[in-house]
Amino acid sequence: MSETLNMPVLALRGLTIFPGCILSFDVERDISIRALEKAMEQDQYIFLVAQRETGTDQPGEKDLYAVGTMSVIRQILRIGDAAVRVIMEGKARARLRRLWQTEPYLQGNVEPLKEGQVRISGLQLEALLRQTGTNFAEYASLAPRLGDEMTETVMNDREPGHLADFIAQNIMLSYEDKQAVLEELRPVQRLRKVNELLAHEVEVLSFEHELEGQIRREMVEVQRDHIIREQIRLLQHELGEDEDTELTEYRMKIEERKLTDEVREKLLKEVDRLAKQPYSSAEASVIRNYLDVCLEMPWGQETKERASVSAARKLLDRDHFGLEKVKERILEFIAVRQINPDAKGQIICLVGPPGVGKTSIAISVAKALNRKLARLSLGGVRDEADIRGHRKTYIGAMPGRIVTAISQSGSMNPLLLLDEIDKMGSDYRGDPSAAMLEVLDSEQNYAFRDHFLEIPLDLSKVLFITTANTTSTIPRPLLDRMEVIELTSYTDEEKLEIARRYLLPKQMKEHGLKKTALRVSDEAIRAIITGYTRESGVRSLERQMGKLCRKTAMCLVSGEAKRCSVAPENLEEYLGVRRYQPPTLDKDPVGVVNGLAWTEAGGELLEVEVNVMEGTGKLELTGNLGDVMKESAHAAVSCIRSRAGQLGIDPEFYKNKDIHIHFPEGAVPKDGPSAGVAITTAVVSALTGRKVRSDVAMTGEVTLRGRVLAIGGLKEKTMAAKRNGIRTVLIPKENVRDLAEIDPVVRESLRFVSAEMVDTVLAEALYPVAAERPEPVQEPVITAFVPVETAVHDAPLRQ
Repeated sequence: MSETLNMPVLALRGLTIFPGCILSFDVERDISIRALEKAMEQDQYIFLVAQRETGTDQPGEKDLYAVGTMSVIRQILRIGDAAVRVIMEGKARARLRRLWQTEPYLQGNVEPLKEGQVRISGLQLEALLRQTGTNFAEYASLAPRLGDEMTETVMNDREPGHLADFIAQNIMLSYEDKQAVLEELRPVQRLRKVNELLAHEVEVLSFEHELEGQIRREMVEVQRDHIIREQIRLLQHELGEDEDTELTEYRMKIEERKLTDEVREKLLKEVDRLAKQPYSSAEASVIRNYLDVCLEMPWGQETKERASVSAARKLLDRDHFGLEKVKERILEFIAVRQINPDAKGQIICLVGPPGVGKTSIAISVAKALNRKLARLSLGGVRDEADIRGHRKTYIGAMPGRIVTAISQSGSMNPLLLLDEIDKMGSDYRGDPSAAMLEVLDSEQNYAFRDHFLEIPLDLSKVLFITTANTTSTIPRPLLDRMEVIELTSYTDEEKLEIARRYLLPKQMKEHGLKKTALRVSDEAIRAIITGYTRESGVRSLERQMGKLCRKTAMCLVSGEAKRCSVAPENLEEYLGVRRYQPPTLDKDPVGVVNGLAWTEAGGELLEVEVNVMEGTGKLELTGNLGDVMKESAHAAVSCIRSRAGQLGIDPEFYKNKDIHIHFPEGAVPKDGPSAGVAITTAVVSALTGRKVRSDVAMTGEVTLRGRVLAIGGLKEKTMAAKRNGIRTVLIPKENVRDLAEIDPVVRESLRFVSAEMVDTVLAEALYPVAAERPEPVQEPVITAFVPVETAVHDAPLRQ
């Protein structure tokens, strides 16, 4: 049985030592220095073994190779407070049987390994030694750092095992290759392995020398061209034929840029035209301006894209709370870029109310992809030339915003953020949205031509992200070129987390407040959300947080207090009187119904008031209504007339009754068909005198036959219902599948009733005649919600 020795172990990172060889290296890790000290206290013997991964700081037995070298310490020199330089001499191969100690240094049981026997004939061995000598001589000729003494040592060494170890120790090999040589115990096979490695290294070095020679030749050519050009310049100077320095600089810049042949030819032609113009002429100024703009473009300069889903997920989660579906879609896009970096850039359109994070998400995507960011605000743009630029012959001509943004970004593959794309206008000067059709079409924008540049510009590598509050004002051909991702309103709970995690710390930092200077309770933040803001996003909430910080700074400076605590009880001391009072609903009124409206700022509760008077059948509509909403009111009245007998209404009401339908907040324009069921319910209530349940809100379009049709914006409308204390929401049956998109908190706090016909709505919302409370309608009520596939609707309606 083989002898087993107990000795200190030193783990090597990227190094291997062979028996019979001397190696010098630095030691910095504390466990390695302690192992050296322990070895010096004993017989100076230590077991050196390589780590499998160089990045492991605290190696265990599984992190080390099994075969290493028993070595003796020849010299130790301290080179700093925490490092020593050591000279080792390898003695014999050994196998690590067990690493039984890892602290304060490595120590294990080591079994020495015996060398194998040489089992080939003398002639075969001689041939192998000669081949090794030839390969090493060729390697030494390509690696000048190897001296003649080493080559001579190789030629004189006749022992195959030692020769293999000596060569492996002194040539450039990876530590994995050296470990493979070390683990080979048979001398002949070991030398053959070293021969194969030598042949490979000779081939690699030959390629390196070839590339080096090619680079050297190219440098000689460049220097030769430079010398010839200098000689030509001197000769021209002697002959009095000096070329204008400005023209020379333009030509040099054109040659230095990475331009296509078409672009280079175009710019050189302009330089030739400039050479023929008088210096102070107007045409010369136009050409100079044109050349300056073209040469400022980052031709051939691109940032290296970092498409990492994990890094992007961390960045998005750090900068944004909630918005899970939006983040998931962004990460899917980045995953495609990670798999196929050469894929054409998609055009993404982020649609949502103000303040929900559309612009900040685009900025986070640029950071995640390591792309330069350029932002273009398209709000109010009415001139097509703002996108495509002006012809350079006009006075004051300039390139369009797309070209300017790319030039400012300094990269040909930036992320262009086109903000407020839904607010572009058009007039007699042209339609800028038509110019955007080519920009945002990945099949055409590889050769985009700006009117000013007049040369093709490749936009296919540019990533476009647009933002909008609504898609209703975006032309259909332009919308068709973009993939729409909707960002919906934040719930109150999401606003609470955003304020606590992001807004308040940000405002405290901007106002120079320490973390202990201001404390705002969660109840106070909830009171701010409900009493001082009314928005879909968080911009007003951030302003209120800034106001708290300013009040706190004033208290600290004036010495009134060392720290401030904000609770609902003292909130008015900081923010003033509450701006929005808690919702108060009339107790079961007649002729007043709670409708639900969608706006660009989110959902709203919209009351419908109906008054019936003796008259001549006149129908009055007030409240700043649009045409679609007026038609919806007429349809509701016609629906009621068709079933007057069934509802217990005088069939002649349209002749002897005047009906006035009014929507409060008359200064706010209102339009859309989704208030149809609310109008129908209010009119029936007013005509019959039946009370309307005040805790019920409804939305849906009504037809002449009494059918209830689907609507859009259900998520925002249900948020408005919860915010205003509504308990039951009546929705069209076709919108049941949209409940999957609703926030779980909202879904659990509301009772949803689906309606296919208006009769269901009336039975649920109105008290029966001569009854205190209606019997609940069991069939359409959604008591258990089961997510189903989400429906795809057109742009959400206003009401």
